[in-house]
Amino acid sequence: MPEKVFLNDKLVNIEDARIPAGDGGFLYGSGLFETMRSCNGTVFRLSDHFDRLLASAKALSIEHSYTKQSLTEAVYKVLKTNKLTDARLRLTLSAGSVARSDQKPIATLLITAVKLQPYPVEYYNKGVLVVLCRWRQNVSDPTCGHKTTSYLPRMLALKQAHEKKAAEALWFTTDGRLAEGCISNVFLVKDSRLFSPTTNTPVLPGIARKTVCDLAISNKMELVEKDLSIDDLLSADEAFITNVIMQVMPVVGIERHTVGNGKPGAITQRVAKYYEDFFKSNCGRKDEA
Repeated sequence: MPEKVFLNDKLVNIEDARIPAGDGGFLYGSGLFETMRSCNGTVFRLSDHFDRLLASAKALSIEHSYTKQSLTEAVYKVLKTNKLTDARLRLTLSAGSVARSDQKPIATLLITAVKLQPYPVEYYNKGVLVVLCRWRQNVSDPTCGHKTTSYLPRMLALKQAHEKKAAEALWFTTDGRLAEGCISNVFLVKDSRLFSPTTNTPVLPGIARKTVCDLAISNKMELVEKDLSIDDLLSADEAFITNVIMQVMPVVGIERHTVGNGKPGAITQRVAKYYEDFFKSNCGRKDEA
């Protein structure tokens, strides 16, 4: 059966999916996206994804007519028609295009889903290497903190990291503060306390990041959100990165620097267990959710 995608209010075969040549997302990167994970037919924290998407669309003046309900229905149609339960989904919302200057643009909505391909188990058992990005995150960039389709700098940095056999590249701001990874948020552990850059650094308010923060608080772990420096990063006892696909991934090396004893730390493993339990409890079958 051909893979089907949701494009502008209907399901179509992927090879038949077309967007207008004048689409603002294609021409100017005027768009947003969400990467989501489903398990047992339920998309993890779907409402949080849509809260972030709709807030960013408003902030960046990307006009559309979609609601959380209509987006939810569309996402589950894609899962159902492709007979997927454990999947990686991507929703892209672009500014669309107009035929005449007196017309309002019609947003383009594309939702795709493929079978989930998890990260290798050894990444979690042994931890991963990260490198430092040589470019800087501009705190005055209006797209910072939003998951826009203007993602080329992140992909270039991630490609360079992979060429160095690293899983991720960490970004700093132009004024020297630790920000985030290309596709992840970052956490540090020092003296049994959990640290993370504040969202107004600015960094993307990740769904997995939010989950970790919520779980830390509910499990009475000390969580500190503050400005962090290179010294904080290199003096950390433990470090880990998060996104909804990787969940909680231990970091054991930063360039040539070894984090802690070079193995996934106890706090990191504790957080990972909290996350795994929460994930499983929130991803029963869709008809039970």
